[in-house]
Amino acid sequence: MRLVKPKKFLGQHFLKDLKVAQDIADTIDTCPGLPVLEVGPGMGVLTQFLVKKERPVKVVELDYESVAYLREEYPSLEDNIIEDDFLKMNLQRLFGGQPFVLTGNYPYNISSQIFFKMLDNKDLIPCCTGMIQKEVAERIAAGPGSKTYGILSILIQAWYRVEYLFTVHEHVFNPPPKVKSAVIRMTRNETKDLGCDEKLFKQVVKTTFNQRRKTLRNSIKPILGKDCPLTEDVLFNRRPEQLSVQEFIDLTNRVEQALKEIREKE
Repeated sequence: MRLVKPKKFLGQHFLKDLKVAQDIADTIDTCPGLPVLEVGPGMGVLTQFLVKKERPVKVVELDYESVAYLREEYPSLEDNIIEDDFLKMNLQRLFGGQPFVLTGNYPYNISSQIFFKMLDNKDLIPCCTGMIQKEVAERIAAGPGSKTYGILSILIQAWYRVEYLFTVHEHVFNPPPKVKSAVIRMTRNETKDLGCDEKLFKQVVKTTFNQRRKTLRNSIKPILGKDCPLTEDVLFNRRPEQLSVQEFIDLTNRVEQALKEIREKE
């Protein structure tokens, strides 16, 4: 069977270094026993090591050429090759509602969307590992005060412990991407409830970071309005990248109370 040609519109960069593939596969070992879903297996360079882990493995691939290649090269996976768009899948149906590990050499153009879907299914995905663009990995792992700290950092770290594992250079791919890559692992933390309205928490984080160079006093206006007395607090002199996850939770509770008071006055 002829090799699959990487498709730019799908963000495909096929890994060709077997040592790196083995190292990525080994990142799931900290979550033993759980079934595995690999996103974007391509020609199966990572898949070949995942299937040796002696646990159920399913792969989801949108590219029909890659699907045909996988069916021929990995006949034992035949019933577990899903030709679909991961972003549109109902993950509850994958392993009968059982939690699973998410992994893959993720397409760079949708990696953030993949992790937002992970968050929407956080009770199903106690562990997520894989390779993404180095810049995105640094963003996810960043702490308060960092220039790379932002929406992804906070929303993921609220629910997951993030480990930046190692950097991967461009030359191990076909075609080589223009950026370096990195492998990360995200493991669910002990948080069961944020202690605030989760929908409002997301809104506060996204709204304030949409104007990250402004102080909270100005960036929170789309939610609280221009004349909310709450914003006179010294806290609102700070910029969003200076706040920890817990401080954003506390801020969300204060915003919720302020919104309630505003409604009561109307």
